[in-house]
Amino acid sequence: MVHYLLHFKSRCIAPLVAIALLAACTNHERVAVETDCYIVQHIAGETCVPRQPKRVVALDSVTLEYLLSLGIRPIGAVSDNFAFSWRQDVAGIINIGSTGEPSLEKILSLQPDLIVGLDFYQTIYPQSSQIAPTLLYEFEHSGKWKAVFLDFAQKLQKVDTAKQVMNDYHSRLEQFQQQMGERLKSTEVSVVRIYPDRIHLYLKDSFAGIILQDAGLSRPPAQAIAADEAQKGFGNPIQTSISRELFHQADGDVMFVWTGENTVEANQQAQQKLAQLKSDPLWQNLEVVQQNQIYQVPNYWIGSGPIAANLVIDDLFKYLVNESEQTNA
Repeated sequence: MVHYLLHFKSRCIAPLVAIALLAACTNHERVAVETDCYIVQHIAGETCVPRQPKRVVALDSVTLEYLLSLGIRPIGAVSDNFAFSWRQDVAGIINIGSTGEPSLEKILSLQPDLIVGLDFYQTIYPQSSQIAPTLLYEFEHSGKWKAVFLDFAQKLQKVDTAKQVMNDYHSRLEQFQQQMGERLKSTEVSVVRIYPDRIHLYLKDSFAGIILQDAGLSRPPAQAIAADEAQKGFGNPIQTSISRELFHQADGDVMFVWTGENTVEANQQAQQKLAQLKSDPLWQNLEVVQQNQIYQVPNYWIGSGPIAANLVIDDLFKYLVNESEQTNA
């Protein structure tokens, strides 16, 4: 997502009442620390992680996705629009607040034996680690999702599970390549996000860009820019904004476009922006538009883990393999 987590603004996460509640906690009120645990060094310090955690809380949707991918079903997690797009059964997972603002009160009431989250939550680490052992991990940007996922799995001693998940991911992409055949190398894929007030291209090392690389698909020249170069040129490693005069940089053989935002109002504004775009003569002049090869997709295209990645692969099969077969039938 950028990964949307990169856009968090510094806000007071824990209400005063929660801080007071935590300060009042005594040893017998806190969940008993698991004696069968192992030491993990992480971004916020050192934590003794239970070998068999049974009451895990996820502080963000990235962590929730990783836990579910590893077969760990947390008892509590943040409510997030991105998680809803995964089509995962999250029934019974208690809502602990919104992304960036988990409720320490709710977490405390769940009596977790492990709390896990992104390094963003160092701001509440002193409080959360008083509730239960807390493990935080680094996440630079969504294009590094594979390395982050494997590191996360190692911290939870789930490396074998993670390797199987990634083997399945690569196996699906091999099947995709086989079914694409000769069209694979000649299909240039554009990836575009419509914000309420601007249009962005997602670049080579974005989350979707990595999946397209692994799939063997090419990108338009303006989007085939690696993270280091993009950071230097645009101040962002995975995406860049384009003006109306640069619409041609969004052209390709196929375009995937989405408008996912965090609020209903922002989503409506982004949809309005897309509607305006469709009536713009410069947009209509794009070859991909004239060939009717634009596909609007959900916001798992700015995901950060294996669940979202497999949904992106579903779309590659759906639009690049299946629809092509129907067209040629």
